[in-house]
Amino acid sequence: MLAALIIVFREVLEAGLIVGVMLAASEGIKGRGLVISLGILGGILGSAVIAVFAEQISNLFEGSGQELLNAAILSVAVVMLVWTVVWMASHGKEMVAEMKAVGKDVKDGRKPLAALGIVVGMAVLREGVEIVLFMYGIVVSGGEAPINVAIGFALGILAGAAVTFVLYRGLVAIPVRHLFKTTTILITLLAAGLAAQAVGILQDAGFIQDLADPLWNSSWLLADDSAVGRVLRTERKHGCRIGLVGRYIALARRVLSRARS
Repeated sequence: MLAALIIVFREVLEAGLIVGVMLAASEGIKGRGLVISLGILGGILGSAVIAVFAEQISNLFEGSGQELLNAAILSVAVVMLVWTVVWMASHGKEMVAEMKAVGKDVKDGRKPLAALGIVVGMAVLREGVEIVLFMYGIVVSGGEAPINVAIGFALGILAGAAVTFVLYRGLVAIPVRHLFKTTTILITLLAAGLAAQAVGILQDAGFIQDLADPLWNSSWLLADDSAVGRVLRTERKHGCRIGLVGRYIALARRVLSRARS
Protein backbone atom coordinates (compact mmCIF):
# COMPACT_ATOMS: atom_id res chain seq x y z
CA MET A 1 0.00 0.00 0.00
CA LEU A 2 2.80 2.39 0.89
CA ALA A 3 4.59 1.87 -2.43
CA ALA A 4 1.40 2.52 -4.41
CA LEU A 5 0.60 5.59 -2.33
CA ILE A 6 4.04 7.14 -2.84
CA ILE A 7 4.15 6.50 -6.58
CA VAL A 8 0.61 7.71 -7.29
CA PHE A 9 1.06 10.75 -5.04
CA ARG A 10 4.23 11.78 -6.87
CA GLU A 11 2.78 11.29 -10.35
CA VAL A 12 -0.49 13.07 -9.52
CA LEU A 13 1.50 15.93 -7.99
CA GLU A 14 3.63 16.30 -11.13
CA ALA A 15 0.58 16.33 -13.40
CA GLY A 16 -1.28 18.61 -11.00
CA LEU A 17 1.50 21.17 -10.95
CA ILE A 18 1.47 21.32 -14.74
CA VAL A 19 -2.30 21.80 -14.71
CA GLY A 20 -1.89 24.52 -12.08
CA VAL A 21 0.74 26.33 -14.14
CA MET A 22 -1.48 26.22 -17.23
CA LEU A 23 -4.49 27.51 -15.27
CA ALA A 24 -2.47 30.38 -13.82
CA ALA A 25 -0.88 31.26 -17.15
CA SER A 26 -4.24 31.31 -18.95
CA GLU A 27 -6.13 33.30 -16.32
CA GLY A 28 -8.96 35.28 -17.90
CA ILE A 29 -9.21 33.25 -21.12
CA LYS A 30 -12.81 32.31 -21.86
CA GLY A 31 -13.35 28.56 -22.10
CA ARG A 32 -9.97 27.61 -20.62
CA GLY A 33 -11.61 25.53 -17.87
CA LEU A 34 -13.48 23.36 -20.35
CA VAL A 35 -10.47 22.86 -22.60
CA ILE A 36 -8.14 21.96 -19.73
CA SER A 37 -10.79 19.64 -18.25
CA LEU A 38 -11.09 17.88 -21.61
CA GLY A 39 -7.31 17.56 -21.68
CA ILE A 40 -7.32 15.95 -18.23
CA LEU A 41 -10.14 13.60 -19.25
CA GLY A 42 -8.32 12.65 -22.43
CA GLY A 43 -5.15 11.85 -20.51
CA ILE A 44 -7.06 9.69 -18.03
CA LEU A 45 -8.88 7.81 -20.81
CA GLY A 46 -5.59 7.24 -22.61
CA SER A 47 -4.06 5.80 -19.45
CA ALA A 48 -7.09 3.53 -19.02
CA VAL A 49 -6.62 2.23 -22.56
CA ILE A 50 -2.98 1.45 -21.77
CA ALA A 51 -4.08 -0.40 -18.62
CA VAL A 52 -6.56 -2.55 -20.58
CA PHE A 53 -3.97 -3.13 -23.29
CA ALA A 54 -1.42 -4.31 -20.71
CA GLU A 55 -3.96 -6.73 -19.24
CA GLN A 56 -4.74 -8.17 -22.68
CA ILE A 57 -1.04 -8.68 -23.41
CA SER A 58 -0.66 -10.35 -20.03
CA ASN A 59 -3.43 -12.82 -20.91
CA LEU A 60 -1.78 -13.61 -24.25
CA PHE A 61 1.46 -14.48 -22.47
CA GLU A 62 -0.24 -16.69 -19.89
CA GLY A 63 2.05 -19.64 -19.24
CA SER A 64 5.76 -19.88 -19.95
CA GLY A 65 5.96 -16.36 -21.33
CA GLN A 66 4.26 -14.72 -18.36
CA GLU A 67 7.51 -14.39 -16.42
CA LEU A 68 9.22 -12.68 -19.35
CA LEU A 69 6.32 -10.26 -19.74
CA ASN A 70 6.29 -9.41 -16.03
CA ALA A 71 10.04 -8.88 -15.98
CA ALA A 72 9.84 -6.72 -19.12
CA ILE A 73 7.08 -4.52 -17.68
CA LEU A 74 8.97 -4.13 -14.42
CA SER A 75 12.11 -3.18 -16.35
CA VAL A 76 10.27 -0.61 -18.48
CA ALA A 77 8.69 0.84 -15.35
CA VAL A 78 12.09 1.19 -13.69
CA VAL A 79 13.64 2.84 -16.75
CA MET A 80 10.75 5.32 -17.01
CA LEU A 81 10.95 6.11 -13.33
CA VAL A 82 14.71 6.69 -13.32
CA TRP A 83 14.43 8.82 -16.47
CA THR A 84 11.65 10.90 -14.94
CA VAL A 85 13.53 11.50 -11.69
CA VAL A 86 16.77 12.46 -13.45
CA TRP A 87 15.04 14.59 -16.09
CA MET A 88 12.86 16.46 -13.60
CA ALA A 89 15.90 17.21 -11.45
CA SER A 90 17.69 18.93 -14.33
CA HIS A 91 14.86 20.26 -16.50
CA GLY A 92 12.01 20.95 -14.08
CA LYS A 93 12.40 24.73 -14.22
CA GLU A 94 12.66 24.69 -18.00
CA MET A 95 9.45 22.67 -18.24
CA VAL A 96 7.55 25.13 -16.03
CA ALA A 97 8.86 28.04 -18.12
CA GLU A 98 7.70 26.33 -21.32
CA MET A 99 4.24 25.71 -19.84
CA LYS A 100 3.95 29.37 -18.88
CA ALA A 101 5.04 30.37 -22.38
CA VAL A 102 2.32 28.22 -23.94
CA GLY A 103 -0.29 29.80 -21.68
CA LYS A 104 0.93 33.28 -22.58
CA ASP A 105 0.90 32.49 -26.30
CA VAL A 106 -2.70 31.30 -26.05
CA LYS A 107 -3.63 34.38 -24.04
CA ASP A 108 -2.03 36.66 -26.64
CA GLY A 109 -3.69 34.81 -29.51
CA ARG A 110 -0.50 33.34 -30.99
CA LYS A 111 -1.67 29.78 -30.33
CA PRO A 112 -5.16 28.23 -30.40
CA LEU A 113 -7.02 27.48 -27.18
CA ALA A 114 -6.73 23.78 -27.94
CA ALA A 115 -3.00 23.99 -27.18
CA LEU A 116 -3.87 24.18 -23.47
CA GLY A 117 -5.82 20.94 -23.63
CA ILE A 118 -3.13 19.17 -25.64
CA VAL A 119 -0.34 20.11 -23.23
CA VAL A 120 -2.40 19.12 -20.19
CA GLY A 121 -3.62 15.92 -21.84
CA MET A 122 -0.11 14.79 -22.72
CA ALA A 123 1.11 15.55 -19.20
CA VAL A 124 -1.72 13.57 -17.60
CA LEU A 125 -1.24 10.73 -20.10
CA ARG A 126 2.50 10.51 -19.39
CA GLU A 127 2.01 10.37 -15.64
CA GLY A 128 -0.94 8.00 -16.05
CA VAL A 129 1.10 5.54 -18.09
CA GLU A 130 3.80 5.55 -15.43
CA ILE A 131 1.17 4.87 -12.76
CA VAL A 132 -0.24 1.96 -14.80
CA LEU A 133 3.18 0.38 -15.25
CA PHE A 134 4.11 0.73 -11.60
CA MET A 135 0.79 -0.54 -10.30
CA TYR A 136 1.12 -3.57 -12.55
CA GLY A 137 4.70 -4.06 -11.40
CA ILE A 138 3.71 -3.94 -7.73
CA VAL A 139 0.92 -6.46 -8.28
CA VAL A 140 3.01 -8.97 -10.25
CA SER A 141 5.84 -8.70 -7.75
CA GLY A 142 3.55 -10.40 -5.23
CA GLY A 143 4.61 -8.18 -2.37
CA GLU A 144 1.20 -6.54 -1.91
CA ALA A 145 -2.38 -7.75 -1.93
CA PRO A 146 -4.49 -6.16 -4.71
CA ILE A 147 -6.81 -4.55 -2.15
CA ASN A 148 -3.86 -2.86 -0.46
CA VAL A 149 -2.59 -1.61 -3.81
CA ALA A 150 -6.06 -0.24 -4.58
CA ILE A 151 -6.20 1.54 -1.22
CA GLY A 152 -2.74 3.03 -1.75
CA PHE A 153 -3.77 4.09 -5.26
CA ALA A 154 -6.87 5.89 -3.96
CA LEU A 155 -5.00 7.55 -1.10
CA GLY A 156 -2.24 8.65 -3.47
CA ILE A 157 -4.74 10.32 -5.81
CA LEU A 158 -6.50 12.07 -2.93
CA ALA A 159 -3.24 13.24 -1.36
CA GLY A 160 -1.79 14.41 -4.68
CA ALA A 161 -4.97 16.26 -5.62
CA ALA A 162 -5.21 17.88 -2.18
CA VAL A 163 -1.61 19.12 -2.20
CA THR A 164 -2.00 20.39 -5.76
CA PHE A 165 -5.17 22.28 -4.79
CA VAL A 166 -3.65 24.03 -1.77
CA LEU A 167 -0.54 24.92 -3.79
CA TYR A 168 -2.59 26.39 -6.63
CA ARG A 169 -4.83 28.35 -4.28
CA GLY A 170 -1.88 29.48 -2.21
CA LEU A 171 -3.60 28.30 0.96
CA VAL A 172 -0.43 26.73 2.39
CA ALA A 173 3.21 27.56 1.68
CA ILE A 174 4.59 24.09 1.01
CA PRO A 175 8.27 23.89 0.01
CA VAL A 176 7.80 22.00 -3.25
CA ARG A 177 11.54 21.55 -3.73
CA HIS A 178 11.87 19.61 -0.47
CA LEU A 179 8.67 17.69 -1.17
CA PHE A 180 9.99 16.51 -4.53
CA LYS A 181 13.39 15.70 -3.05
CA THR A 182 11.83 13.47 -0.40
CA THR A 183 9.57 11.63 -2.85
CA THR A 184 12.49 11.27 -5.27
CA ILE A 185 14.52 9.44 -2.62
CA LEU A 186 11.60 7.14 -1.79
CA ILE A 187 10.80 6.42 -5.43
CA THR A 188 14.47 5.71 -6.20
CA LEU A 189 14.39 3.05 -3.49
CA LEU A 190 11.20 1.62 -4.96
CA ALA A 191 12.77 1.56 -8.44
CA ALA A 192 15.75 -0.39 -7.11
CA GLY A 193 13.34 -2.82 -5.50
CA LEU A 194 11.35 -3.31 -8.70
CA ALA A 195 14.58 -3.89 -10.65
CA ALA A 196 15.65 -6.55 -8.16
CA GLN A 197 12.18 -8.08 -8.38
CA ALA A 198 12.46 -8.29 -12.19
CA VAL A 199 15.73 -10.16 -11.83
CA GLY A 200 14.13 -12.41 -9.21
CA ILE A 201 11.31 -13.32 -11.61
CA LEU A 202 13.85 -14.26 -14.29
CA GLN A 203 15.79 -16.32 -11.75
CA ASP A 204 12.67 -18.20 -10.63
CA ALA A 205 11.78 -18.87 -14.28
CA GLY A 206 15.26 -20.28 -14.92
CA PHE A 207 16.39 -17.59 -17.35
CA ILE A 208 19.18 -16.50 -14.99
CA GLN A 209 21.02 -19.31 -13.22
CA ASP A 210 24.69 -18.47 -12.77
CA LEU A 211 24.04 -15.56 -10.42
CA ALA A 212 20.97 -16.95 -8.68
CA ASP A 213 22.70 -18.41 -5.63
CA PRO A 214 22.10 -16.29 -2.52
CA LEU A 215 25.02 -14.51 -0.92
CA TRP A 216 23.39 -14.75 2.50
CA ASN A 217 20.17 -15.72 4.24
CA SER A 218 19.05 -13.43 7.06
CA SER A 219 15.69 -15.11 7.73
CA TRP A 220 16.91 -16.10 11.19
CA LEU A 221 17.23 -12.39 12.02
CA LEU A 222 14.41 -10.75 10.04
CA ALA A 223 11.81 -12.84 8.24
CA ASP A 224 9.98 -11.51 5.19
CA ASP A 225 6.59 -12.16 6.80
CA SER A 226 7.40 -10.20 9.97
CA ALA A 227 6.03 -6.68 10.49
CA VAL A 228 9.39 -4.98 9.90
CA GLY A 229 10.20 -7.34 7.04
CA ARG A 230 6.98 -6.46 5.22
CA VAL A 231 7.73 -2.74 5.52
CA LEU A 232 11.24 -3.21 4.13
CA ARG A 233 9.91 -5.42 1.37
CA THR A 234 7.49 -2.69 0.37
CA GLU A 235 10.12 0.03 0.32
CA ARG A 236 13.11 -1.81 -1.10
CA LYS A 237 11.84 -5.29 -1.98
CA HIS A 238 14.02 -6.51 0.87
CA GLY A 239 14.39 -10.26 0.98
CA CYS A 240 15.99 -12.69 3.40
CA ARG A 241 17.91 -14.36 0.60
CA ILE A 242 20.09 -11.80 -1.14
CA GLY A 243 21.52 -12.87 -4.50
CA LEU A 244 24.58 -11.66 -6.36
CA VAL A 245 22.48 -9.97 -9.04
CA GLY A 246 20.66 -8.04 -6.35
CA ARG A 247 23.98 -6.80 -5.01
CA TYR A 248 25.02 -5.74 -8.52
CA ILE A 249 21.79 -3.72 -8.80
CA ALA A 250 22.41 -2.09 -5.42
CA LEU A 251 25.98 -1.24 -6.45
CA ALA A 252 24.81 0.25 -9.76
CA ARG A 253 22.22 2.33 -7.95
CA ARG A 254 24.85 3.66 -5.56
CA VAL A 255 27.19 4.54 -8.45
CA LEU A 256 24.38 6.38 -10.29
CA SER A 257 23.44 8.26 -7.13
CA ARG A 258 27.03 9.41 -6.62
CA ALA A 259 27.29 10.39 -10.29
CA ARG A 260 24.19 12.60 -9.97
CA SER A 261 25.52 14.30 -6.84
